[in-house]
Amino acid sequence: MTPTEKANQLGLEFPTKEPGYLKLCARAGNLYFTSGHVSDMKGKLGAGLTTEQGYKAARECAVKILQSLHQEHGSLDNIRVVKLLGMVNSAQDYIEHHLVINGASDLFHEIFGKSCDGYHARSAVGFASLPTGVAVEVEAIFEIRSNS
Repeated sequence: MTPTEKANQLGLEFPTKEPGYLKLCARAGNLYFTSGHVSDMKGKLGAGLTTEQGYKAARECAVKILQSLHQEHGSLDNIRVVKLLGMVNSAQDYIEHHLVINGASDLFHEIFGKSCDGYHARSAVGFASLPTGVAVEVEAIFEIRSNS
């Protein structure tokens, strides 16, 4: 099953979006760089929001990233996940950033495979605040495989 077919099976939709102020996914050579995609959920992890809520927010960010990638590439096929940066709006003593960003990583593993094209490098870090008070922001780098 292709990554696009897996995404469709999971119920992901790929609506066409009008260009905004910034490009959500930009190609440079054989790489795609995404802008930071933010959760609809707002709040601070460890001060009102649970790790489980943060996990769902990170997964939502990953869905938005895939939608932007799909719009730019035309599908999710022939793509390898290279790197994620996960930013968590968190209380100073919060230490489960990595568990929150697993929400994004797990979705990429489901779609691209955990031991092949979905196996990626990642950073998960805490921030005192994120734009508009969102709980999570994620950005990603993807590689177009040479057979596409």
